[in-house]
Amino acid sequence: MNAGIISKRISNLREEVDQWQLLSDSVQEVAELLELSAGDDSLLAELEKKLRGAENIYKSLEFYTLFSGRYDRNNCILSIYSGAGGDEAQDWAGMLLRMYLRYAEANEWNAEIISASPGAEAGYKSVIVEISGKYAYGQLQGEAGVHRLVRLSPFDADNARHTSFAMVEILPELQPGEGEEIKAEDIRIDTYRASGAGGQKVNKTDSAVRIVHEPTGIIVTCQNERSQQQNRATAMQILRGKLEKLKEAEQEEERKRIRGELTEAAWGNQIRSYVLHPYQMVKDHRTDAESKEPFRVLEGELDLFIKSYLEYKRQLIGKKVS
Repeated sequence: MNAGIISKRISNLREEVDQWQLLSDSVQEVAELLELSAGDDSLLAELEKKLRGAENIYKSLEFYTLFSGRYDRNNCILSIYSGAGGDEAQDWAGMLLRMYLRYAEANEWNAEIISASPGAEAGYKSVIVEISGKYAYGQLQGEAGVHRLVRLSPFDADNARHTSFAMVEILPELQPGEGEEIKAEDIRIDTYRASGAGGQKVNKTDSAVRIVHEPTGIIVTCQNERSQQQNRATAMQILRGKLEKLKEAEQEEERKRIRGELTEAAWGNQIRSYVLHPYQMVKDHRTDAESKEPFRVLEGELDLFIKSYLEYKRQLIGKKVS
């Protein structure tokens, strides 16, 4: 693991320790003031102020107690794949991309599209985004699965109601030393000419990379405006994340969480539904969390669903331990 990664982790840990120390000091101040205020009403206002301050610090830290996974602190790689439905589904994939980019922006994370296959009319057939930030994987891990949209279609001349699906995959971005090393003899690497928007320079060279992991059949492709070497490094990073998720799924007997292998982006498998017509609601089918403001959710207001999933996950872990 390089010095920059270690330094960043130390900085994040120091920040968290400082926050917990601040909470400890605040609680101590409240306890001391509580003792002094016994029978002295003039100190009650200050006591209430100190209590609110301690409560606010606690609330800001409480969220981080939900993270216990091995890679929860890591950056993540978010992929979106349109399901059945043609232009409608590809537009839905584009809407989801916008939602996650807005969420990343709100959290002051860095988000970079590293590979994209645009749809014929709108949106994307597939798009891969690298998201870097504190607890990015930990917060977004629950977004993995099928997302269902119900709306009046802008692509239908009769303005009829349509149902669309898109698959979201969330992978941890593994650092050197994390996960299992990939044997050279287990992979096949192909190069080809990048397609789509990327500039004339990209289209003149075989800069795109496709990696096939022979033992599992997992295929990863990457193409963008960077060099073939960079595309290869990114594709290998994604492959390592996929293999780690596969390993976890086998250990937990939860293969259905692996993108596209046991879960189809179609009716009946969705983790969350976004209904814009005939009524308005977003509902998570695992946690029963609901919002009657779907357009705000689609603008990136995902805290309700992310926190409810983390609490749901903690309960599942508690049941397994007991």
